[in-house]
Amino acid sequence: MSALTFSLKKPLQFSVNCAALTPSKLQGKSIQEIASIPMILGNQKLTVGDLFDISGEDPHHFCFKNTSDKLEYLGANMAGGSITIEGNAGAYLGFAMADGEIYCHGHTADFTACNMAGGLLKIDGNAGHFLGGASAGLRKGMRGGTVIVKGSTGDRTGDQMRRGLILIEGNVGDYCGSRMIAGTIGVLGNAGRYAGFNMQRGTLLFTQAPHLHATLQNCGRHTLPFLSLLFKSFQQYNTKFSQLNSQRVQRFVGDIACNGNGEILLAEPLNA
Repeated sequence: MSALTFSLKKPLQFSVNCAALTPSKLQGKSIQEIASIPMILGNQKLTVGDLFDISGEDPHHFCFKNTSDKLEYLGANMAGGSITIEGNAGAYLGFAMADGEIYCHGHTADFTACNMAGGLLKIDGNAGHFLGGASAGLRKGMRGGTVIVKGSTGDRTGDQMRRGLILIEGNVGDYCGSRMIAGTIGVLGNAGRYAGFNMQRGTLLFTQAPHLHATLQNCGRHTLPFLSLLFKSFQQYNTKFSQLNSQRVQRFVGDIACNGNGEILLAEPLNA
């Protein structure tokens, strides 16, 4: 069966909440029923059929075409199945996602994978601020799952992250891993300022020396055998991180300003 496909009819002037369009929420619905689902565009009350041309028949696999960064909350609260986005996605992609797989071929806006609890989210382009962080008013960021970013991300990546894995092949902005409780964030490119700020536990894995603040303590170089298992686990993903192989790292701990037991590991770059 071909994937259930939503092709945006025309460019959008305002943002649209697409949280209703996930495989688990549309199980058992016909194309006519899906097309009649109400949507809000600015001050207009429309339907899914007004915004998208709908085709295909596989209710477990969705595809969005002609996409726009105005399409927000794609894959929100997703509990299974897969979504492919052939273009850019708006804010809150994969919000509170629990299971399934999302593959975005373009860039994503802020709060991608925020409050994520499970599943796999892959992004070919860049992601905005607060990737894997907590949404406004909540104190728990990403709580599980895996995010792979081929490009770069903005500030506060993994803010208040509590569990899960984020791998970024490009650069990352300021305050990476801020207020982090647990989990792992890997960055192959450059990191901005204040990485690990108020970090309590968890691991930040860098291959380029970050600009660290005073309350992160340098513990020297170490050989950590567990890294061979960590790097081996990356091989299941199509990512450059699977090329890492050295167990020798520079280790920093902190943030000691908040009695943190987190760690920053500086590994050898891929071209070393």
